[in-house]
Order: sequence, then structure tokens, then C-alpha cells
Amino acid sequence: MTPTRAALLSLMVGALVFALKYLAYHFTGSVALYSDALESIVNIVAAAAALIALRVAALPADPNHPYGHTKAEYFSAVLEGVLILFAAVTIFQEAYKGFLNPRELKDLNLGAIISLVASGLNGVLGTYLIRIGRAVRSPALTADGKHVMTDVVTSVGVLLGVLLAGMTGIQMLDPLLAMLVALNILWTGWQLMKESVGGLMDAAPRAELLEQVRNMVGQYGEGALEAHDLRARHAGRITFIEFHLVVPGSMTVQEAHSICDRIEEALKETLHEVEINIHVEPESKAKHHGIVVL
Repeated sequence: MTPTRAALLSLMVGALVFALKYLAYHFTGSVALYSDALESIVNIVAAAAALIALRVAALPADPNHPYGHTKAEYFSAVLEGVLILFAAVTIFQEAYKGFLNPRELKDLNLGAIISLVASGLNGVLGTYLIRIGRAVRSPALTADGKHVMTDVVTSVGVLLGVLLAGMTGIQMLDPLLAMLVALNILWTGWQLMKESVGGLMDAAPRAELLEQVRNMVGQYGEGALEAHDLRARHAGRITFIEFHLVVPGSMTVQEAHSICDRIEEALKETLHEVEINIHVEPESKAKHHGIVVL
């Protein structure tokens, strides 16, 4: 399934899950289940934003965007984080009202069954979105999947707490659980925004990736003297890599180009969606000696 179809599936399942969760709240009158349903609205809006972002990200490069549109996905993830923060504030407000005017819970068995069905759907969806998002290196789908899985954990915790409140008759447990839901999704929203802003700011990729690039340049750069000034960044699913390659002064342009082609082919075969820029320099620009090093 393509990323855009996965986002569309997320949108449809999100709408169904929201309807089920709101139905559970309608039957029980639980503030905690209401907060759980409210978080599902965020899922729907986030899925719609991810769908739009993925379509923009798939657009080819043009004169105004020579590096493509792949960073559009980060905006979707940032928006999702902002929506989560908004939902948390709204939940806090409802929980406060619940403390002031505790409600008697009703029809808990029916509400529990409906909530479990919704959580099961979300669990399958979240697992699928994370798997697809990582496979195609999509920040938007991965963020959406992580949020959905957080929603699953939250829903199960809320349901257990609501059932406990119903069995014990301690009505204050219901709004207390709603506040715990709000704190949990605040943390999720912060993590999503931090990761997405890092992508927009061209944060360096993980150290393991850079080490893999170093090893491959050393392995396939035979004939060159060294490589230095390695830099890399992610832009959605694409990784941009650049470095300087030092070759002997007597080497022809064609020979140097052949080395670059060999390195690029190896990197693309291993890392797949990468854009590589190699700046060839004469040996007078070397910073080390002996072998190809980074």
C-alpha cells in the first residue's frame, strides 16, 4: 500500500474509532471516556493533515523547490503535536468540571465493550502505520502511527480506571483519570514536535548512519586518498549526503568520476532513497594521509 493510501485508511478508521468512543461516553457519561473520544478527533485531523502532506511531499522537484517537497511531512507531524496539546488543555477543562460536579457512571459493561472494540481497531491501525512509515521513511505516517498506539495505551488505562470507579463507587476517579490522560498526551505531543522540528532544522542523522557511510566510502573509494567533511541530513524519506573526496593530482577527471560513481552506486543500493554530492579535490587539500578516511 502506498503512503497516501495508508493515510487515507488512517483517516477512515479514525472516524470510525471516534464514533465508537463517543458512543461509549454517551452510554456511560464518563468524563474519562469523553477525554478518550476527544483525543480521537485529533487522530482524524492529524490523518487528514498527513494525507495532504504526503501528497505534497510526493510532488517532483521544480524551479522553486529544487530539492523537492519531502519536508512537507514534517509540517504534518508538527501540526499533530500542536493538536495534541490543544486536546490536552480541553481535557483538563472537562476534568476540572468533573471534580466540581462528579457524575454517576452508568451502563459500564456496554461502554466497556464498545471502547475495547475501538481500541482493538486502533491497535491494528497503529501497528500498520508505524510499519509502513518506517519502511518508506515517512515522518508523517510514523508520527501518526505512534500517536495512535499512544491512544491505545491511554484507552486501555482509562477503561480499567472507569471500571474501577464504577465498582468502588469513587466518582472522583473518573475526572482524575481524565487528567492523567491529558498529561500522557502532553508528553506524546512534545515528543512529536521535538522530532519534527529537528527534521525542519536539518538535525544530523543518527551516528550509526554516518558510520555506515564512512565504512562504505572507505570500502568503495579505492584509488582516492581520503574523504573528509562528511555531512548528512534527512528531508522526509530522502537522505542528503555530501563530503569531499581527495584524489591524486595526476588522476584524470574520468578516473575520479568513476570512483564517485562507484561510491554513489553502493550508497544508493544500501540506503536506497539518498541524494549524494561529492566534491572532488586534489591531494593538496588532504587533511589526513594514507587511506580513505572520514
